[in-house]
Amino acid sequence: MKHASTADREDCNWLNVDWQEELKHNITSVAALEEYLPLSPDERQDLEKITARHPMNIPRYYLKLINPADPDDPIRKLAIPSTDELILTGDMGETTGDPYGDDKHDKGNGILHKYPYTALVVATEYCSMYCRHCFRKRMVGLPNDQTVKNFKQAAEYIASHTEIKNVVMSGGDPLLLPTDVLKEMLDALRDIDHLNYVRIGSRAPVVFPQRIFDDGLIELLADFNRSKPLYVPTHFNHPNEITPTAREAVQRLRSAGVTVNNQAVLLRGINDSVEALTKLMDGLLKIGVNPYYLYQCMPVERVRHQFQVPLKSGVDLVDDARRKMDGYAKRFKFIIGHDIGKLEICGRVDDKLILKQLHARPGYQHESSRILVRQLTEKGGWLDDLPEVSL
Repeated sequence: MKHASTADREDCNWLNVDWQEELKHNITSVAALEEYLPLSPDERQDLEKITARHPMNIPRYYLKLINPADPDDPIRKLAIPSTDELILTGDMGETTGDPYGDDKHDKGNGILHKYPYTALVVATEYCSMYCRHCFRKRMVGLPNDQTVKNFKQAAEYIASHTEIKNVVMSGGDPLLLPTDVLKEMLDALRDIDHLNYVRIGSRAPVVFPQRIFDDGLIELLADFNRSKPLYVPTHFNHPNEITPTAREAVQRLRSAGVTVNNQAVLLRGINDSVEALTKLMDGLLKIGVNPYYLYQCMPVERVRHQFQVPLKSGVDLVDDARRKMDGYAKRFKFIIGHDIGKLEICGRVDDKLILKQLHARPGYQHESSRILVRQLTEKGGWLDDLPEVSL
């Protein structure tokens, strides 16, 4: 039986819907999911357990990218809960709720200030889709105290710390905030002279491109971009996400002068093949998105044992894929976003992993640009799993 292609399964009328009304039709319950995908009684019971702890939220646009006849469909794995999320311990190693050390750098009112030159503002805990591999899984979609309550006060913190050169608006997904709320936030940053640029982290171009078809949003972004350069780091993980509708969303962002960069995650069963990674990076360039980061999956509770690729096989996979890419496609950095800072995975010499620290925490700036060497093991998937060695 021949299955429809991704482009065939995509509904081309998404460009004309009201994004706020469409969000009301998101799939948030197991009963609603069953209208789209068949579930066995055991699957239904397990999904009820998982969604009670980690909510499900899937836009209809993204759900329609799934091939229902393929249980291993990558879009399905990214969007629909799995029984693997019930696993807390396993042979991959320990897990944590806060692998990036956000709590240590929480300044209150949604501000995380981990690196001297960057302030991150958690603008909302809401996303148009709750990705099953999310590294902020403990907070996304759930009530929490780490979101911004008063953006004016957040802007005052940023203005008073002149070492801050850029701001990342994150979450959740800031683009899911109403346009007038976004305007207030951006206006508060507009005249801070020591800010060189602003980033708005969003997966909306990938999972809910309808938001980008709002003319008011594009006008706001274009207007702000005339004051300061605006970047949107987005999050394509698989070539099947690169649809005609997603391309149109990216083109609209670019028409506003926004630079769109991609921060993918290496995920087992999703993109852990040479073909998938090569098609992903080439596909991004085709729609005007810059490959920027490929993250090693973090050891997040209820994520690691489903999605993390061991570093020993991951570093070889990335090198093999890069051999098939042109210069622009292979510009991305393979990254570990660790508590101590960002580490670039440079490659390996025999069974020794070579890393370079790109960013370091306040008080540890001397660690930036240092080289780290670790002993690779068969299953080690995180820096802490690998013993320190020398070359």
